[in-house]
Amino acid sequence: MKQLLGALVAAAVLLLACSDDIPTVSVDPLDVKPDTVSSLVANADAFEYEIGEYGGSLTFATIAEPLTLNLALANDAGSSSVLGYLFEGLTDISWLTGEPQPNLAHTWDVSDDGLTWTFYLRRDVRWHDGEPFTARDVEFTFNEIIYNEEIPTSTRAAFTFRLLDEDGTWQVAPMTVTAIDDYTIQCVLPVSFAPFLRSMATAIYPQHILQQYVDAGTFNEVWGIETDPSEVIGTGPFVIEEFIPEERIVFSRNLDYWMTDDEGNRLPYLDRVVQVIVPDLDAELEAFLSGLADVHGVLGHEFAMLEPLAEDENFTIHRRGPNFGSTFLTFNQNQGTNPETGEAYLSEEKRYWFGNLEFRRAVAHVVDKDAIIEQVQHGQGYPQWSPISPAAGDFHNPDVATYEYDLDRARAILDELGWIDRDGDGVREDDRGNPIAFTMATNDGNTVRRQVTGIIHEAMIEIGLDVSFEVIDFGELVGQLTSSYDWDAIVIGFTGGPDPYSGIVLWHSSENLHLWYPNQPEPSTAWEAEVDELYVLGSQELDRERRIALYHRAQEIIAENLPLIYTSHAERLSAVRNLFGNTTPTLFGLWDVRYLYRTD
Repeated sequence: MKQLLGALVAAAVLLLACSDDIPTVSVDPLDVKPDTVSSLVANADAFEYEIGEYGGSLTFATIAEPLTLNLALANDAGSSSVLGYLFEGLTDISWLTGEPQPNLAHTWDVSDDGLTWTFYLRRDVRWHDGEPFTARDVEFTFNEIIYNEEIPTSTRAAFTFRLLDEDGTWQVAPMTVTAIDDYTIQCVLPVSFAPFLRSMATAIYPQHILQQYVDAGTFNEVWGIETDPSEVIGTGPFVIEEFIPEERIVFSRNLDYWMTDDEGNRLPYLDRVVQVIVPDLDAELEAFLSGLADVHGVLGHEFAMLEPLAEDENFTIHRRGPNFGSTFLTFNQNQGTNPETGEAYLSEEKRYWFGNLEFRRAVAHVVDKDAIIEQVQHGQGYPQWSPISPAAGDFHNPDVATYEYDLDRARAILDELGWIDRDGDGVREDDRGNPIAFTMATNDGNTVRRQVTGIIHEAMIEIGLDVSFEVIDFGELVGQLTSSYDWDAIVIGFTGGPDPYSGIVLWHSSENLHLWYPNQPEPSTAWEAEVDELYVLGSQELDRERRIALYHRAQEIIAENLPLIYTSHAERLSAVRNLFGNTTPTLFGLWDVRYLYRTD
């Protein structure tokens, strides 16, 4: 539930999403109502924090259970959302404006060439165990965790700087991070980096706790899901009081948190935040209807039922336009081999099918976005074609290639390939005689994603593909995507952010979350090489208009080559009980949980 975290979650890392807890509607940018956008902007402009009251709790239900308590290793939004209450960065992202603002650093300077940044840290911050937070923790986080090749952190992608050498070859370089004194940190970048302050919202970790594990080479085992949560030490506004897997996570107020309100009262106001873990999205709704949950991400089919209840049940449904995330179908195109067995991750015939652009175009034509919007989202949705959401404003390119639902066109494309049903059994064979048979999976608990996958599955069968449909545990799904690479086709979601560079871990061919073929030593295709370059140049370009042009071109290339086949966005509909102060709907959130208080 990203909106609950307000400014606490860094936008620099793209994460695998188990659910659309506060669903977002991908709306075509031309169809986003101007009055909706203008009213959300006006809300942010007019908002002023009130002095709140201490006590009470915020409760929500979610199917997204953390897969790890080690934020540096998290690849899923469930883990990131939980740990966002515990950890902070030097900056954070404003829920009012979407822009970086001071956090653990109270101010900073930058050199004229934009390469040397000096951050001045707050002197009143302590870790949850009482130890002082200093520049040594920042230096440790970057130099010994983020830049440690033995630690598989996706955060590294946001701080891997790429530059051309004299021979025109791309090289990678880190920034240097140096503690000048206990409360001053200096970062020297090898190249300019437009989203640098946004990236500096990445979490900082305690050296006094974690240094021993880094030195021993056991950091990847520390703070696992079985860890006593009291051992997970951050600087954030809450600590984990209780974690019962598959039941609940209870966060309690950090009594020594550094932030205060305008009258000097120490934040946060709430005593607790309670995350109730439920088996599916229907149970999330039931928790809200029963009064257990205070906030609920409204799905399209729930809106018509909930809206008439709002006045009598004392809640408000907020509309907030399209989300930053996406839901898509992707095919495994991994050309690598298992280093332990020497066997290819993917059979030769599947690499042949999935790597064929015309095959992917045929499949793109079987994704019935209108049916998904009508049957699954009950009209509360719009087709998605571009990898960057309309929520990102002018970074979104509305003029990319589209693939309308057309089964006849899909059949014709396959026929042109010579992939036809030769033996009359209803299943096509490729031009080498192999029946086109594979498995398509999505994660358990997410009924919306399961319905979407079902619609795609039926259409695939109808055009003569022998496709098995599996629903598996989300953790298993993430493991297949990031470690075993044992999968054929998957329907899954990713989070996103207002700056396109948040997607570097997905779009750069060398990264671990370049799902269809991760960790490429060199780009396997010319188009991937071009997208790599565009994303890098886009991050280094300080002129916004030129940045926009670079990311627009990247979106065109991605839409033409279809590594991901998108479905639809859903409108962000959030039901919130009218029991909280310091809230207002904006383009970027509903509140900063540190200032949230109960009015009852």
